[in-house]
Amino acid sequence: MTLALSLARAASTTAPPNPAVGCVILASDGRVLGTGQTQRAGGAHAEVMALRDAAAHGAPVTGATAFVTLEPCSHHGRTGPCCDALIAAGIWKVVASIADPNPLVGGQGFERLRAAGVEVEIGPGADEARQVNIGFFSRMIRKTPWVRLKAAASLDGKTALENGTSQWITSEAARTDGHAWRARAGAILTGVGTVIEDNPRLDVRLVETQRQPPLVIVDSHLQTPPDARLFDIDRKVWIYGAVRDEPKAAALEARGATVTCLPNPHRKVDLAALLRDLAAREVNDLHVEAGHKLNGSLMREGLVDELLLYLAPKVIGDGLGIASQPHASGTLTELSAALALEFQSCEPVGPDLRIVARVAGRDRF
Repeated sequence: MTLALSLARAASTTAPPNPAVGCVILASDGRVLGTGQTQRAGGAHAEVMALRDAAAHGAPVTGATAFVTLEPCSHHGRTGPCCDALIAAGIWKVVASIADPNPLVGGQGFERLRAAGVEVEIGPGADEARQVNIGFFSRMIRKTPWVRLKAAASLDGKTALENGTSQWITSEAARTDGHAWRARAGAILTGVGTVIEDNPRLDVRLVETQRQPPLVIVDSHLQTPPDARLFDIDRKVWIYGAVRDEPKAAALEARGATVTCLPNPHRKVDLAALLRDLAAREVNDLHVEAGHKLNGSLMREGLVDELLLYLAPKVIGDGLGIASQPHASGTLTELSAALALEFQSCEPVGPDLRIVARVAGRDRF
């Protein structure tokens, strides 16, 4: 299962919107007959890739055991049911880490395998398998993506000088690592303020990738310039506004953007509704790279699940923080009211430090 989980992790950049799954087929004497991982959407799933790998090596799999990090699917989606492929191949036993949270599967894959006489074991590697696909589980169970907010800051928590200068607080190594996290995302989100001030591309270019995640822009009044550099990338661009301005919408749609109007009572974009809409567009993990105002709004509404922070060994002093007014109650007067986080990891990246911290209890769904 350790090998299957490593294959699942390796598929995290190519699998979305499908879950990243790994599969290893073992002979009764412990020999590895075939391995596979989820391909791009529309391509083969991990189980089928492992069966193909075994066939390519001339290894019969009748009576073998398949170790897979997620319940084999039982429905016809972009591909056929994986459980049927395993049954047809003569697999004797399936060891799966965890059940599929997709209601179209939800135990039915296991039932079909057992009905065909295949022994099923569930549980090995369950915690790690779930974490590899925390976004997929979030979309299936909560009906919203897993929201990861990325920021680069000094040791005293400043993301920019008071004049807005932020390039570059952290090192090239940290920026490259950040692009690796972009590559794993189902979509990248930013605000129109960042688009206007920085004119960024917000694509994946510092690491190899087979796909460019869609770009999501929160733009209440459709101020995104039609000639912005973000349109130079071959990918989907989804712009969410609060006021439908037909000429502006038409200009943006002419550049290939999809414009959606989701207003809240304050004539701003309804961020909770935006997340639900992104889930309907099959976004599992939402990677946020925005300014302190939008970051603050997302945190204030309780929509951020995890922080991805790169801390540089610098002290800036006066400057802009990670998020403005992040608490729904306004300025805190008691430390007990602060947002509680749980550290997931803390690792050096070049001269900087990468911290992943999760909102306490947020992953218990």
